[in-house]
Amino acid sequence: MVTRTARRSGRRSARSGRRAANSEALRWLARAGLAARGVMYVIVGWIAVQVAFGRSRQQADRTGALHSISSTPVGGVLLWLLVVGFIGMALWRLCEALYGAPGSGNTKASKRLSAFARAVIYAVIAYGVLKYALGEGSPKSSDAQSVDLTATLLKYPGGQALVVVIGLAFIGGGLYLAYQAWRKEFRRDLELGQMRRRSRRVVEWLGRYGGIARGIVFVTSGIFLVVAAVDAQPEQAKGIDSSLRALAATPLGPWLLLLVAIGLIMFGLFSCCEAKWVRL
Repeated sequence: MVTRTARRSGRRSARSGRRAANSEALRWLARAGLAARGVMYVIVGWIAVQVAFGRSRQQADRTGALHSISSTPVGGVLLWLLVVGFIGMALWRLCEALYGAPGSGNTKASKRLSAFARAVIYAVIAYGVLKYALGEGSPKSSDAQSVDLTATLLKYPGGQALVVVIGLAFIGGGLYLAYQAWRKEFRRDLELGQMRRRSRRVVEWLGRYGGIARGIVFVTSGIFLVVAAVDAQPEQAKGIDSSLRALAATPLGPWLLLLVAIGLIMFGLFSCCEAKWVRL
């Protein structure tokens, strides 16, 4: 009797969860999350553009973006909107991990695991932005986080190999993101039929080159993680800011950094377009 009652209760909970996952409220939160991600990428890209011209010492990462937002007259309001957006993003991805993408019939374990990983990442971002909005200090820069994580892992047996694996995962993930963007695979998740022809061309253009730029940043960060692990020097690990600045040290000079920075702005704009046209 207890087992049968527990099963019924579990089925009711599952149905309730699925209804919540398909609710209008969650769709709104998902769109808010995509818009929040877009705003963050646009600001990071703009800071990187200024870095390329030597006009900014601000961190070209999430921490630098939060400082830039808070310095505006409406910074407090914008920070809370970002909190709501990133919480929404985390909840959306968590529902995808638990119940699959709405209407897709997607039940693959790998897809659900990927959705869960994204939920964790956006929950961490939301927590950091929330603390900053409450005046409890800004999150550590991406550079400091990378160095701290690498140094911690290198203290343990097998830590060096683990950092190499993480670095290779970043490289592989970045290459995959760039490949997906080049193939315009993001179109499968968009309501293309709701767009005008010109809007569709613009969105595809933003998604392709913005996604490639995003992939380049992942690959660069991964390379520095591998180097830090091989040399056993955690200070060589770099976050988004230092990875971007490293592009300016290539033979192409600041022009490569400028191109990637513009690409990040494009990805941010694409993410805002996703907020409007994503298939939910």
